[in-house]
Amino acid sequence: MAGTSRFRFLAIAMVFHLIYIYSIFDIYFVSPIVSGMQLFQLERPAGAKAPADRLVLFVGDGLRADKAFQSHPEPFANSEQDKAPRSLAPYLRSRVLEHGTFGVSHTRVPTESRPGHVALIAGLYEDVSAVATGWKLNPVNFDSVFNRSAHTWSWGSPDILPMFEQGATPGTIDAYCYSAEEEDFSKDALELDLWVFDHVKDFFASAEENKTLNAALRQNKIVFFLHLLGLDTTGHSYRPYSQEYLRNIKVVDEGVKEMAELFQKFYGDDRTAFVFTADHGMSDWGSHGDGHPDNTRTPLIAWGSGVAKPDIYQNAIAPGHDEYSSDWNLDKIKRNDVQQADVAALMAYLVGIEFPANSVGELPLSYLSADIKEKAEASLVNAQEILEMYKVKEVSKEATEIQYRPYKPFSEGDGSSPESRVASIKELIDNGRFEEAIEESAALMKIGLEGMRYLQTYDWLFLRALITIGYLGWMAYALTTVLDLHVLQGTTQASRTLGGSIVFSSILVMLYASFTISHSPLTYYAYAFFPVFFWEEVYARRDSLIKGREALFGHIKTGPKILSLILNIIVYVGIIQSLAVGYIHREILTVLFVIGAFYPLTMGISFLRNHPALSATWFISSALTSIFTLLPANKVENISLILLGGLLMVAVGVLYLIFEDRLLADFSSPKKTIALQKGNEISRTLIGVQIGLILLAMLVTYQSALSLQAKQGLPRGNQVVGWLVLVISFLMPVVHRLQPNNHYLHRLLVIFLTCAPTFVILTISYEGLFYLAFSLLLVTWVRLEHYGYVFLQSAKKAADGKSTSEAAKALVSEFRPLALSDARVALFFFVLLQSAFFSTGNVASISSFSMESVCRLIPIFDPFSQGALLILKLMIPFALISANLGILNKRIGVAPSALFMLAMALSDILTLYFFWVVKDEGSWLEIGSTITHFAIASLLCVFVAALEGVSALFIAGIEVNNPHEPAAISNGKAPEVPIETENETTNQQPAPTIEEKKMQ
Repeated sequence: MAGTSRFRFLAIAMVFHLIYIYSIFDIYFVSPIVSGMQLFQLERPAGAKAPADRLVLFVGDGLRADKAFQSHPEPFANSEQDKAPRSLAPYLRSRVLEHGTFGVSHTRVPTESRPGHVALIAGLYEDVSAVATGWKLNPVNFDSVFNRSAHTWSWGSPDILPMFEQGATPGTIDAYCYSAEEEDFSKDALELDLWVFDHVKDFFASAEENKTLNAALRQNKIVFFLHLLGLDTTGHSYRPYSQEYLRNIKVVDEGVKEMAELFQKFYGDDRTAFVFTADHGMSDWGSHGDGHPDNTRTPLIAWGSGVAKPDIYQNAIAPGHDEYSSDWNLDKIKRNDVQQADVAALMAYLVGIEFPANSVGELPLSYLSADIKEKAEASLVNAQEILEMYKVKEVSKEATEIQYRPYKPFSEGDGSSPESRVASIKELIDNGRFEEAIEESAALMKIGLEGMRYLQTYDWLFLRALITIGYLGWMAYALTTVLDLHVLQGTTQASRTLGGSIVFSSILVMLYASFTISHSPLTYYAYAFFPVFFWEEVYARRDSLIKGREALFGHIKTGPKILSLILNIIVYVGIIQSLAVGYIHREILTVLFVIGAFYPLTMGISFLRNHPALSATWFISSALTSIFTLLPANKVENISLILLGGLLMVAVGVLYLIFEDRLLADFSSPKKTIALQKGNEISRTLIGVQIGLILLAMLVTYQSALSLQAKQGLPRGNQVVGWLVLVISFLMPVVHRLQPNNHYLHRLLVIFLTCAPTFVILTISYEGLFYLAFSLLLVTWVRLEHYGYVFLQSAKKAADGKSTSEAAKALVSEFRPLALSDARVALFFFVLLQSAFFSTGNVASISSFSMESVCRLIPIFDPFSQGALLILKLMIPFALISANLGILNKRIGVAPSALFMLAMALSDILTLYFFWVVKDEGSWLEIGSTITHFAIASLLCVFVAALEGVSALFIAGIEVNNPHEPAAISNGKAPEVPIETENETTNQQPAPTIEEKKMQ
């Protein structure tokens, strides 16, 4: 029955958290795509042409704004003259200085290629849930500038081009892609950009002979799209400050110049408009995805037909500049920043097509060469297009709400409706008041966008309240379950009443009825089910709460004990709150480890005197682990640190083989001794094989890293050997089962050596050293908690006048009930869980975990496979924690899932905090970070639930009794062996000190 309840609890925990993680998409990231809108474009007199007949869009994938505009030494220069800083993009710079308009295009999170291109070309910001649905193709068909054009030809990556071709009007878009295999991180990515430029040249060369193609190219309202992936691939491989990245900028600039000259030669006119920009930037450590400013700031340069000339300020710093652009040497040229979606509106205007149906971009008038009247008219059309989306969304929302509350700015009385405001702007234009019309159109667009936001956030208050009640209900349910199973040990039955069932069922029926009327998503039903279910369960187990409170707190009656309890609660809550701060400042974990290093002092002088070596090891391992959160999360490849970590892992295995007899001399019965001797040679041989695998991993990693650094690609043999080492190492625990050694230290060593090759092959810096220090800390923690538990229990029994032997036998009869002191163990576990994630990485995003190491196994761009390898590396510390906690459960005599369940009950304090501080406004860094904080905090609880099963697998059959250690609890029985100290064997424990008696 207890096993069934435990499995049910873990299953509910995982399902609940996975569903509630999705709530952030229903609240903050509802898809902006709607259909049924009227399309708008600037109407021109008969015979009047659009500003440009054609448009060429260049996207330098992964190009940062500062790297595009700054001056740098010539890449790979030898002479001093070449080392002088200069612009590596002289052609693009000449467009800024003489021919066009420039600025910074600000992107939104996630700063990935697909959502970036959707914003640039469709004018809408794709919701994260859609991004997660598929990588290459958008699961929702959307309108775009390409689809509105008479025809679009595109060249570039198979990851980007097909999503605009699929779902578009058939025959509108032609896409020419290189193969996915050519996106090889181990090779020079310049070839990808050269492929695009060469194929465009061949395309126009063929047009000279193909009359049909030539005629198609001569029509108006056509678009050319050149997607240049080389910068992104080079940045991932070598980072954006590298010589390779800077050389790639130079190659792109030269290619853009060639393309511009090609178009001018082919058409022989000046009716082509050019736009150069990027989908996202790149961090200093070669990644993107989060909201770091280096990822959200991209260059934007427009020139050609219909584009304004530079706005030059000879005697002052031009508007728009700040500290960010202070070293660009462009402070005399006005900097015109835009939002990324504005680029779609700009392109649609230049070639004279309708604005994309779901575009939220605002036409950047400073980029237009038109007169003031045309700017006013274009701005009004832009406003009408945005208002059309608002109207469609309002009709949809009004039809599904029981009592719809209209948006105030559009319902305040006469003249406030969208139609009245548009009519007023038209009147201003007719009267020649163009500046006022532009201002009113801008204000109307702002109101329209805010109105769409009002409709998009219409259900926020209700959903946030529902989710909060759900999380609180889960925590109450989890604590109630822990009390029932592991404190009262199933002695109290649930007390359900007809009245209670009617009340909770009625609440659920009312919620479901409102969802049905509102045509709410299916996820809303799940969000409502859980809080009702949890609180009904808590109400049914109210007797468990009363009895559990008495069992845990009944002995706390005096003033000092009450004060001590209050202080402990404050400390616990403070530590959990500090972990929330630690998501932003990793150094918080350093402080916690430094404080935790002195934990043995709380057990009294006698404990330190009897266990000096253990206490010293705990202090050293805590101090070592505390160092890693002071090191930079954004690492660069360091082969020396990789090999040092590998050598230390090998040393651990060798030292174990040398001192194995002393470490494993724990079997008191002759049968166990014989079994140990029989399997010892096989066991030692297998451990030797694991040590050899680590050495082989070091060798292949060293050779692969050198080859990749030399741009010679990944040797095929190294790739094969690397995969073999990885796979064989994870099969070794299965081989060990053929002749098992069930001592817990032996099992932990096998797990350590199993994962060690992974932390060599997939390491770029100090991660291997962290793996070593963290493993030592975990083993020491298990031994320390066990010694401390038995020591204090023995002292308590001795104080009660019982003998040590009687105290040992009285420790437990089956699994002992949880005590208040076990909350400390759960808290330690929770802190260690955070450390497992943040000691080698940054919380801002998974992007801080570099893809560089993955290229030693998968050099070809494959986001899912490469991401899976990264996740494998991230999961290993969690697996170590689960194994150690499972062993600790056995050694202190609690049920296998007790501490896991207690940790899960505590962890959502952090999750709920992050849920309420999620931002969808402000800087992109703030938005991206708060979203990631919530997701990681939620997933950690899922990890805890999953790790309980992993722990059971790891520790199956483990023996923990050891006559050279305190009496351990094995299989629910107190062993018939005397309790001994760490340094000597004795049948008596020292009498407790005065301090320890006070502690009891």
